[in-house]
Amino acid sequence: MIVANGITGDSRVQKTAVAAARDGWDVTLIGRSDTKRVQRSRMGPIDVVRVPVPAEYGRSVKARRAHPLRGAMTQFRFPDQAALNHYRASYRAWVRETSAETVWSGAPRRASLKAILRARRAVYRLRMRAFKWEQRRTPKDPGPVRDWRRDWPQLVDLDLAYGPVIEELKPDVIHANDATMIVTAARSAARLRASGHRCAWLYDAHEYIRGVEWPNPRQAWALPAAEAEYIGRADAVVTVSPQLAELLKNDHKLSELPVVVGNSPVREVIGSGSVRSSVREVCGLGPEVPLMVYSGWLGPERGVDAVINGLPELPGVHLALVCSRVNPLLEQLLETSVSLGVRDRIHLVPYVLQHEVADYLSSADVGLTPFRRVPNCEVSLPTKVSEYLQAGLPLVTSDVRVIKAYVEEKKLGEVFTWDDPTTFAAAASRALERRDELAGNITEDVLKELSWEQQSAGLLKLYRSLSKKIPPVPATEVSWTVGETPGAAPIGASSGKSGVPVWTPLGSTRIKLGIGPANYAGQGAAFAQAVSQANADVSVEVVMNHRADTFDYPADVYVDAARLGELDVQLEQVKRVVGRYTHLIVDAFMPVFGRLNGDTIAGDLAALRKARIKVALLSHGSDIRNPVRHMERHEYSLFRDAPDGIAEKLRSKAEVNRRIADECGLPLFVTTPDLLDDLPSARWAPLVVDVASWAVEAPTMERKRPVVMHAPSKRWTKGTDRIMPVLTELHERGVIDFRCAENIPWAEMQALVKESDLVLDQFTTGSYGTFAVEAMAAGKPVVGYISDGVKAATNGELPIVSATPDTLREVLGSLLDDREGTAAVGRASSEFARTYHDGRWTAQVLSGFLK
Repeated sequence: MIVANGITGDSRVQKTAVAAARDGWDVTLIGRSDTKRVQRSRMGPIDVVRVPVPAEYGRSVKARRAHPLRGAMTQFRFPDQAALNHYRASYRAWVRETSAETVWSGAPRRASLKAILRARRAVYRLRMRAFKWEQRRTPKDPGPVRDWRRDWPQLVDLDLAYGPVIEELKPDVIHANDATMIVTAARSAARLRASGHRCAWLYDAHEYIRGVEWPNPRQAWALPAAEAEYIGRADAVVTVSPQLAELLKNDHKLSELPVVVGNSPVREVIGSGSVRSSVREVCGLGPEVPLMVYSGWLGPERGVDAVINGLPELPGVHLALVCSRVNPLLEQLLETSVSLGVRDRIHLVPYVLQHEVADYLSSADVGLTPFRRVPNCEVSLPTKVSEYLQAGLPLVTSDVRVIKAYVEEKKLGEVFTWDDPTTFAAAASRALERRDELAGNITEDVLKELSWEQQSAGLLKLYRSLSKKIPPVPATEVSWTVGETPGAAPIGASSGKSGVPVWTPLGSTRIKLGIGPANYAGQGAAFAQAVSQANADVSVEVVMNHRADTFDYPADVYVDAARLGELDVQLEQVKRVVGRYTHLIVDAFMPVFGRLNGDTIAGDLAALRKARIKVALLSHGSDIRNPVRHMERHEYSLFRDAPDGIAEKLRSKAEVNRRIADECGLPLFVTTPDLLDDLPSARWAPLVVDVASWAVEAPTMERKRPVVMHAPSKRWTKGTDRIMPVLTELHERGVIDFRCAENIPWAEMQALVKESDLVLDQFTTGSYGTFAVEAMAAGKPVVGYISDGVKAATNGELPIVSATPDTLREVLGSLLDDREGTAAVGRASSEFARTYHDGRWTAQVLSGFLK
């Protein structure tokens, strides 16, 4: 499956991949990387690959747009502005050096240098004037030349980036999503067939390309042209509605009507209780307050301006806008709402995962589809219609053709004239008044028809028909709600794919190191890479006890945690360790021989000593952090908000492990500096992250309304509920654009961090973890609660801005008032991450143990 976007947030693509995996297909989902590196992750059994797309072809086309002969003279060796900037910098550097030489040289040499300076200055000025003269005569936005390769070369750049990846995989079926992928799918399938590999491909038209109001005239010509050139070569065409299927068949003279696969929610997961909150709760409204909801992308064609303009005629009615980010249109709409006096009734609420949308929306009263009557909006039922109806919401819709006909036929809502706020207000008023009656018309037949289970069945049948293959065994255990996890090798395989840690595999080196078996957050793998890169005489084997609910972080050996009590599994671990390792780093005090000698590493130590294996213990956090002592040291300790029984369970574990550490006499290491309070004889071996993959060049703190992000894995561990009132108030006042990222895929989390201006970490532990390090690596100022001990452990260099729930408002105010100073904190954060957390410091700390 291929798509030109970053995959995250594209519900149709994600649901299609999961449906195929559940049917038994081996699925690779390929999207676009937001970095210059390949990014790999997984969605359960689905391999996810994000490919960087250089703009090499596009740059060459742009360079050729200038007058070919005249441009060769006026812009000689200056294909673009960047090349000119390089020339300018080189010239200025030469001038400074040469002019200084005139002072230090004798009279004859001085005269010669001055002549050279005058001559080169004349050449420089001439070249600058010629470049600017040519630029003024070259159209800034030239019209289409009616060759899609030149009008929209991005399609060729996508093909150059994606094609080799696809062809290396040798797929049986290529599913191309949207017109941006039609060129790549057609060419890759043809090249595979030419090499003797049978490969079918299908084109999935998500929208009516000819009816989209493209912002760029070249794009408006190129995409329909590329579609027209290649759609007839597809083995099958899929689209989202019967109306669009008819248009495609007629426009392109297709021999068969495209298969219709509507983009509907997965019904099986609705009502599962996985959503922690609802739009009404996020808005802070009681059940008696009338609430309308609009969910999805905000573009001019979506018609939300009619809704805003109609709100004054709907006193007491509130509007929730479910949107992923603030864009110029939304800012304009909010300014309009202020002038109309309705801003206090408009609430911005965040996206949730695609399988949670229906439950999330269900607390509203009606759903809105106020689309303008543009061709692309007229030809299909949009995804939000299915989501609203699965949520039990009646509709208020504009009079776009397909939605209007469906709503009136099924009696599911009220219709208004698309550009008339007065008729919108009247329709919304009627829908709210008749809500129960209209909701009663959302029948079982409607819900079944608008479910992904029903819609995707035809697509799965098409895969089999095109490929002449039947997947061996359906994998219905793959959950519809499967989330994305960091890049990992399949269980039982060695890591080594691009984008994940790579280390020297256990072999003929003098030092043979084992690390495991916890591998929390992939830190075992990260340590392995750091150590083997720093010391060529060390080879490593990473072991991970794997559970059904844990991420498959990179490792060499995965042990089924459910079988640790079985003798054959235990003896297999003994054979793997004894006689092979010279050194062993045991993380989280877990046993390495299964439960052969008990539930902790203490029982295995005698055998390890007899095998002459040098052992060190590595602690990550809750395995050694004592809740009672932590609450004594920290006013807002996370254990004060922990669920019943958690603190006592962790106290017991920490006390056992502390006794092991005190009595074993082994080298001790901790990954976060706060743990030195509980294990003072240990050394701090800092967390290791891929600093380069998090680096971003975008400036921070330049938005009028800075983006502030907080990402709790569990709210009680980060103090989320204690800080939410302050953040919600500042967001509602328009001071910040607050984004609370919960239960979202790993790749989307990385993208959100890179888009943020400020990142809020934890306010409960007094330290910082992997997420804070990743944010610092991205150059983001981080705010969290940092204890005096942690500040001392980092020699006062830690740039995290310390705050408590009580002081957060004041701290944020200071950061927002001093934008330049806050941006400087971000730069210091990036430097700190490179210094302490790119693996070099950690390898140095471990080097004494590895002698």
